[in-house]
Amino acid sequence: MSLAKRTVRVEGMSCAACVRRVEEGLKSLPGVASASVNFATSKALVEFDEAVLDEESIPKKIEELGYGAQLEAGAQNGNRKTAVLVGGMSCAACVRRIENVLKAVPGVEDASVNLATSRATVEYSPRLADWAAIRTAIEEAGYEYLGVYQEDAEDPTEAARIKELAEMKRKVAAGAVLSLIIMVGNMQHLFPFLNNVPRPLMLYLLLVLTTPVVFWVGSRFMTGAFKSARQKTADMNTLVAMGALSSYLYSAVATFFPRLFSAPGIEPFVYFDGAAMIVTLVLVGRLLELKARGRTSEAIKKLIKLTPKTARVIREGAEMDIPVEEVLRGDSIVVRPGDRIPTDGIVVSGESSVNESMLTGESMPVSKKPESDVFAGTINQSGSFIFKATRVGAETALARIISLVEEAQGSKAPIQRLADKVASIFVPAVLSIAAVTFIIWYFAVPGHVLSRAILNFVSVLIISCPCAMGLATPTAVMVGTGLGAENGILIKGGESLERAHRLDTVVFDKTGTITRGEPEVTDVVAAREFSETDVLGMAAQVEAFSEHPLAKAIVKATLNGQAGRDTTQTAALDFESVSGLGSRARVGESRISIGSKKFVELEGIDARELEKSAGLLEESGKTCVFVAKDGRPAGIIALADTIRPTAAETVSLLKKMGLDVIMVTGDRLEAAKAIAHQAGIEQVLSEVLPGDKAGEIRRLQSQGRITAMVGDGVNDAPALAAADIGIAMGAGTDVAVEASDITLMRDELLLVASAVKLSSLTMRVIKENLFWAFFYNSVGIPIAAGVLYPFFGILLNPMFAAAAMAMSSVSVVSNALRLRRIWRKRS
Repeated sequence: MSLAKRTVRVEGMSCAACVRRVEEGLKSLPGVASASVNFATSKALVEFDEAVLDEESIPKKIEELGYGAQLEAGAQNGNRKTAVLVGGMSCAACVRRIENVLKAVPGVEDASVNLATSRATVEYSPRLADWAAIRTAIEEAGYEYLGVYQEDAEDPTEAARIKELAEMKRKVAAGAVLSLIIMVGNMQHLFPFLNNVPRPLMLYLLLVLTTPVVFWVGSRFMTGAFKSARQKTADMNTLVAMGALSSYLYSAVATFFPRLFSAPGIEPFVYFDGAAMIVTLVLVGRLLELKARGRTSEAIKKLIKLTPKTARVIREGAEMDIPVEEVLRGDSIVVRPGDRIPTDGIVVSGESSVNESMLTGESMPVSKKPESDVFAGTINQSGSFIFKATRVGAETALARIISLVEEAQGSKAPIQRLADKVASIFVPAVLSIAAVTFIIWYFAVPGHVLSRAILNFVSVLIISCPCAMGLATPTAVMVGTGLGAENGILIKGGESLERAHRLDTVVFDKTGTITRGEPEVTDVVAAREFSETDVLGMAAQVEAFSEHPLAKAIVKATLNGQAGRDTTQTAALDFESVSGLGSRARVGESRISIGSKKFVELEGIDARELEKSAGLLEESGKTCVFVAKDGRPAGIIALADTIRPTAAETVSLLKKMGLDVIMVTGDRLEAAKAIAHQAGIEQVLSEVLPGDKAGEIRRLQSQGRITAMVGDGVNDAPALAAADIGIAMGAGTDVAVEASDITLMRDELLLVASAVKLSSLTMRVIKENLFWAFFYNSVGIPIAAGVLYPFFGILLNPMFAAAAMAMSSVSVVSNALRLRRIWRKRS
């Protein structure tokens, strides 16, 4: 069964209870395999069977639950929206005709044409729709295709957040001003200039001023509480609305019927200031929280901005600038100094250096020449070049990274399940505690003072903060995965973060991971009458004609100056390669043979004087190539797959974190130990075939180890998938991305240690957030209920309860953002 994924923007959630309600509602739909709602991003990710469920049913269900919902078109849903300019339209019939021809193009999901702006908005699947077909459809219908409408694309989620922020700011400003006036009026005896205003008149004025604060400034709480009541549930909005309305309604009744609450001649106590301040302070907290939450998604915003708007392509022999949406596979694209590369491709001609730091985190420019890969979003620096587009639209590495990061930031860490369970019973529990508080203070405490009972009832409702629990995990996951993306570490989600934090064993593949994956010349041993320079030079002159990896390494060593001079000037003649053994050629007047010991022996050459040196080199895991000249042994060239420069440092860092480090390889034990020793690894699993690596991982897991596997993501894919955490080196293959939990965007071993460290820091912040959220509620609610009154005579004013509640959720988000500062200090 093939499952589809859809992302839905959810509006109106206020706490963890809302998250749980939406998740359970979505899971109740037939065909839904999973539903994960992220409070911090206000998004729901739904996996479902398209054969059973229509995608339109998803937002419909969310709306039935009392929330706003909108399906997102983008990387997650596989569709994109693009506006194109159309010329030649004259009437509504033209609009209808263009909409119909566009909808008929394979891969186009929807099309909407606006006659006034001459624009057609096309929603299409980049995998199925050919942009050239869209253009042709417009032109064949008799209209003019004028190109893609150039306007900075606005993220609808960000646009909604900005709109919500602006509205909140207006309401907070109005609430603050009115609350201050109400507070002064409520305490008129402290302000002589108000002494001439009769108290009954003042109470009516306070009622008039408080009403817009409670019902307009606090409209989001009232509306949310009403929707929850219709669903027969309760959430944070319920608590705030009940608290504010209790103070407001009590004060309103006391204003109209003062004799019900006080003796004749004595004005009743009213709490209009409490009702106004509760709403305003909680809204201030929501405003600060919304601002802070916006900062948690900075990483994804930076990635989205990397995509350029246009590309300079060569068509029909001429260069032309076109929107990047019109680039097709196979197009030749010109890139000049300073240009941002528009799509993925392969360099055809020209050379340059490209800054790929925005994708890989690597600060050094990467050299590009013909056959080099280039990636969308990276910046060309020094030279100009032409490349052929190989992946466009949602297929590019940048688009895939954005998709992965979005999905990771919307995921949940298993530790959040605790908060979700508590949230499901939290609000009903608080309502029960508040009711018990009222009963005790009114009926059990001497005096039967209704105002005091209501005061404590409201304080309990207001001080409780389920939103702090709801934000504790997702905000930290968003910051953690965002930081990873900025530093070349792609983490698949909260579950991967949590598992990486619990690791106790890291297994490295040898070839291409601990080592560079290509042989290098390490030693040159010369026989009598020859120098090391002579040996390497002779070998390079012959091997220049060979495609063998060892031959290329010898030539490279010579060109890098290892021979001391350029010895490849004299051309070798009569080159002959003997498969699996070596090669021979004539250089000048001499006959040069180069290959294995067996090869030179077959050539009739006595190489016994070099056998001792060869044995020592082979014991250390090196491959020996024998060189002979005119039937006499000239020397030995030793080659090995050398370890990466940062391998030893990486292993040392992991050990300092308390992790066991193991190397796995198909090499024989002696050669494997030699490499492991250089990297500082004591435990080696040798002579393990690629297909058996996954079995070794399972064997370690059966011993109770929580294991990470670090490999190149191709032949290591089964082991990556079997490990608790699969870490793929480099972003080269789809196999790496699919099989691994963490993908390192560049071949830098130190990123392995950074990934483990980042997961540990993120989990620490999550645990701190959850602790403070639970601690705050555990301490705050009893204080609000009045447990300190018998000992210290202290009762909590609802205004202070509202301030404490507002700051609790802000502090959780701020603590998550602190992760950035901690990371910068430790990096």
